Amino acid sequence: METAMKTPPAHTWDDNAVLSVEHLTMRFGGLVAVNDLSFNVGRGDITALIGPNGAGKTTVFNCVTGFYKPTEGRIVMRHGTGLQSEKIEALTRTGRQFNDDGDDRVFLLERMPDFEISKRAKVARTFQNIRLFGGMTALENLLVAQHNPLMLASSMTIGGILNLPSYRKARAEAIDFAAYWLEKTGLIHRADDPAADLPYGDQRRLEIARAMCTRPQLLCLDEPAAGLNPRESTELNQLLQYIRKDHGTSILLIEHDMGVVMEISDHVVVLDYGEKISDGDPDHVKNDPKVISAYLGVDEDEVAEVEEALDMPVIHGKTDPAENGEGGRS
Repeated sequence: METAMKTPPAHTWDDNAVLSVEHLTMRFGGLVAVNDLSFNVGRGDITALIGPNGAGKTTVFNCVTGFYKPTEGRIVMRHGTGLQSEKIEALTRTGRQFNDDGDDRVFLLERMPDFEISKRAKVARTFQNIRLFGGMTALENLLVAQHNPLMLASSMTIGGILNLPSYRKARAEAIDFAAYWLEKTGLIHRADDPAADLPYGDQRRLEIARAMCTRPQLLCLDEPAAGLNPRESTELNQLLQYIRKDHGTSILLIEHDMGVVMEISDHVVVLDYGEKISDGDPDHVKNDPKVISAYLGVDEDEVAEVEEALDMPVIHGKTDPAENGEGGRS
C-alpha cells in the first residue's frame, strides 16, 4: 500500500509575515546596490540577513527603516495576523502611506518618512556603529526612546513645565519601563553612569534596550554581535530569544557571526552582490552550494572539491567517506 505524500508545512514567513520586501531595487547613480530583492519576515521569527561584505545588507535595512527611499519595490509592514493581501492592494492603489483602522493595520514603508516608520509602524533599529547619547546616562538614553508618549502626556511641554499629575504618572511609567529593560540587559547597576563610560558589550546591549523602549513590533539589528567576546555573544543570544519569546517581537538582523546566526535564527536570507541567492531555514542555507560558493569565493561546481580539500563533509551529491566504509582522514 502506497504511503500518501505529505505536503510540507508552510513556513511562518510564508503565511504570517510581519514584513514583506517585494521586488526591492536600490540604485545609486549607475550602481545597483540591491536588485529585485523579495523576502518575508515571519511574525515572531528571528530572521537573519547575511552575505559577504558589500552584499547590500545595510542598504536593505536603510530602505526598511526609511533612511533610503528605494528606487523600485514595495515594503509592507503588518500589524495583526495573516497576509492581509486585499487591504494591501487597496492601500497601494490609493497612494496613501498606511491604513491604521482597527487592529489589522498595514503600512507601506517606502512611502513613509523614517520617524513615522518608528512611531506608527513600530519598527526600531540599531546600527553597525554604536549611536548612543554618550553624555547621557544609561537611564536617560532609555527615556529619550520614550519621548513621544512623554510629550503627549505633557500636552506638548506645558504639562511637564507645570508638573501636572498626568505627566508625573507618564514619567513614572517611563522610568519603570526603562528600569525593566536595564534589568533585562544586565545594566541596572550602571543606570546612572554615562553611556560613553560603559564597556563596548554593555553599550551594544544598551542600544537594544533603547530600541525596545519604543515598543517595536519589528526590531532590526545591524551586526549586534560585532566586537563581542564569546561570553557576550552567548548573552546576546539569550537576550534576543527572550525578546522574541516573551515580548512577541519579530527580529530582523544582519550578522557575520555564523555561530549566532545558525543558533538563533528561524529563517535566513542570503545576499550576494545585491541579489538573493538563498532563502530558507538554517539547515537549508548552510548546505546551499550558492552560499558556500559566495563565502569561499569559488564557482559552484568547485564547491565539493574545496570542501574535500578543507576536510569538510562533502554534501552536494557526493558521499562522505565515513558513510561508504572507507573512513575519514585520521
